[in-house]
Amino acid sequence: MFLPPVAYNPWTDVRKREDVQKLNVSFPYGPIPKDFQLRIRQHYYAAVSYMDAQVGRLLATLDALGLTDSTMVVFTSDHGWSLGEHGEWAKYSNFDVVTRVPLIMFVPGVTAPHSSPGESTFPFIDILTQPEYNFTNARVIQNTVELVDVFPTLSSLASLPELKECPEVPEASSQVKLCTEGRNLTKTFFQPEKGKNPDIMAFSQYPRPSDAPQNNSDLPDLQDIKVMGYSMRNWAYRYTLWLGFNPRTFKVNLTDVHGGELYMLEDDPRQDDNVYEGLDHVMLMKKMASLPPVRFDWLQ
Repeated sequence: MFLPPVAYNPWTDVRKREDVQKLNVSFPYGPIPKDFQLRIRQHYYAAVSYMDAQVGRLLATLDALGLTDSTMVVFTSDHGWSLGEHGEWAKYSNFDVVTRVPLIMFVPGVTAPHSSPGESTFPFIDILTQPEYNFTNARVIQNTVELVDVFPTLSSLASLPELKECPEVPEASSQVKLCTEGRNLTKTFFQPEKGKNPDIMAFSQYPRPSDAPQNNSDLPDLQDIKVMGYSMRNWAYRYTLWLGFNPRTFKVNLTDVHGGELYMLEDDPRQDDNVYEGLDHVMLMKKMASLPPVRFDWLQ
């Protein structure tokens, strides 16, 4: 694995649960017993199934009210959740399992034809009593998208005025009433993808108070942040640098590297094999330096 200590999420909020405290798991790397891990996953999947059913009921209500043909639907989330991958739990890291979220969009007349009279676009299906139904993805975008892309895309699909890009100097954004750092992806609804584009990146970052895991590693106060993990991800790899950070000036020190991670996703989709130490990083640093300034300002 070769995970740098600064990258590890010691899941302190999970440790505060009474049932977990009774396990007497050592801090920070002691594993949760396997039988208890299975119970956590079972409860999590049950919660997901319950939520999925509620979404189904909500969509079926759109049909019942005759609102489906005039309503765009976006199903997404604010973060993922670790269920024991990399020995971690909860949501305090830069791994895919935490940063990736579902993003499903319904646009009437675009992603599906307008419904005919008496026809249901979203019939409620109880998978426990109707197991014969299968679910297929009508269309999946291969290239990376970000949640910041949702707002400009929805605005365009709703025929609202085009959003301006935020200024390249971050401080100037406060002087602009409305701007976006996301991409308008309306064309992806009408044109097929031309293949995988390695230049399309998604970005995330997470703070740490120290190089080694400690009690406040997952949720450090601003004044305690000493290291910031900056991560970029495309369809081929995830690259993360943990760099010295000044919480008073909000500046990062590019020469103060506390750890690095590089996962080649075709051979390592679960990001278990960190090959950062064994690679020449010139190509990746050139890639980062060529990014548009508004997307690169977190490394200035």
